[in-house]
Amino acid sequence: MNNLLTVEAKAQQEVIAQPRQTRKSLDYQQISLYKDVNPLDWEDWHWQIKHRIRTREELAQIIKLTPEEEAGLKKASGMLSLAITPYWATLIDPEDPNCPLRRQAVPVNTEFVVSPHEMVDPCAEDRDSPAPHLVHRYPDRVLLLATDHCAMYCRHCTRRRLVGEHASEETDSPGRFDAAIEYIKANRKIRDVLISGGDPLTLEDEQLESLIQKIRAISHVEFLRIGTRVPVTLPQRITENLVTMLKKYSPIWMSIHFNHPKEITKRCKIACDMLSDAGIPLGSQSVLLKGINDRPYVMRKLVQELLQIRVRPYYIYQCDPVKGTQHFRTPVAVGINIMEKLRGHTSGYAVPTYVIDGPGGGGKIPVGPNYILSQAKGKYVLRNYKGKIYTYLE
Repeated sequence: MNNLLTVEAKAQQEVIAQPRQTRKSLDYQQISLYKDVNPLDWEDWHWQIKHRIRTREELAQIIKLTPEEEAGLKKASGMLSLAITPYWATLIDPEDPNCPLRRQAVPVNTEFVVSPHEMVDPCAEDRDSPAPHLVHRYPDRVLLLATDHCAMYCRHCTRRRLVGEHASEETDSPGRFDAAIEYIKANRKIRDVLISGGDPLTLEDEQLESLIQKIRAISHVEFLRIGTRVPVTLPQRITENLVTMLKKYSPIWMSIHFNHPKEITKRCKIACDMLSDAGIPLGSQSVLLKGINDRPYVMRKLVQELLQIRVRPYYIYQCDPVKGTQHFRTPVAVGINIMEKLRGHTSGYAVPTYVIDGPGGGGKIPVGPNYILSQAKGKYVLRNYKGKIYTYLE
């Protein structure tokens, strides 16, 4: 694991080597709130979690709050309350309320306006839950919700009914997932388990390993995935110990939630390098968000830069109709237009699948431009990405 040690040490040395006033060269803004932080503390993910921005007063030291944000902050209490890691805070534009990273993290008043057709649980996960913490929708795979906590709470969160800071902390009893594990054991058709949350990488290494160990012990489970946003919001969490532990249970795949090119920082790249170098294939899942990544050139820049850090663009999700997210949703035509501007205009590896999660539990439904213009017996009339017409005869 010497290579992993080298990468992690490199991350720490880069931070330490930078004068605290010039850390902007490592993608950080110069924020007075953090100017005296010990660089080793900064690189400690537990320190980052402990010092998350949780109040209006802390946030006001970092950004110039707008009236919309002020009103949103007053209402953002309880479940999906404010929580921003110091790392993410240094990436936010303090003057621009339309900053794509700021909009994903800071509550606004429109978040508390419920629009028609919005639902508490648009994907009907609660309905399809045969055991606590488990969702079984597709024949051969299940979703295991390992925790209801995240490093940062994204304002477009689909699971806002579950995810956030609870009045009483969830107990981490050893038997918490026993019913879910027993259900998987009893259903031999299940070959694929996705561990998500919340964010499973907010668990301690020992807790996560205990869960992975139990799943890996099930003979018919072939494919194990982790869904996370931590390499983006808290890259310090990707440590030598974590990747060494994950490598023991290879193959493990990881789906990372990226939404905007500004999220791909040098520090994020170091985290992704550590995962890739440990043999963990990485994919990206993005949510189409109005005013954030709904321009074709923004999404093209994102997917192309993801390939450069060895992350394969996998899905673009239409923003689910969860309550309080109308201000993030675009027309479906916007997503189709983005796919039109990607297919043929960039590497095939950079082209994800655009999907709508069918409201009410329909699952992921692929949506895209129509390239079949007509078909008859043994004859297909097709158009290519340039709009030119071709006929294929069977």
